[in-house]
Amino acid sequence: MVMQPWSPFRELRRMDETMNRLWRGFGRFTPDIEGAEGWTLPLDVIEQDDKVLIRASVPGVKPDELDISIEDNVLTIKGATSTSEDMVEEHYRLRERRFGSFHRTLRLPESVNSDGADTHYEHGVLTVSLPKAEAKKARRLTINTHSQN
Repeated sequence: MVMQPWSPFRELRRMDETMNRLWRGFGRFTPDIEGAEGWTLPLDVIEQDDKVLIRASVPGVKPDELDISIEDNVLTIKGATSTSEDMVEEHYRLRERRFGSFHRTLRLPESVNSDGADTHYEHGVLTVSLPKAEAKKARRLTINTHSQN
């Protein structure tokens, strides 16, 4: 048996990690076909010198079935994948493909220009490209002194 000094912060950190794993499970695919609440859309966010790229995996979804919006610097992607009627009658041993509605919101950094957003869809991957806003240059201030003689 190894003796270690007790640290309440280590226990709190362990509890926090456990709660994060628990919360991560919510919003995922639910196996109940009739009442599927949806699933979380996986994203990659890549920052480049002149733009920010957001890539979302949306296999089986046609581009015209996606709803993409930016409001108050929050990007929202919504859509749904459908299931065929015979899927309900099948007896699955393993079922990992997701179906139903999905959505994802992402707060954008202030450094992007959402007016210049561009979207591209290819092979089940949606890419949203956001150009970075022109950086404001620092302004040098002069110190005024009012000396009395």
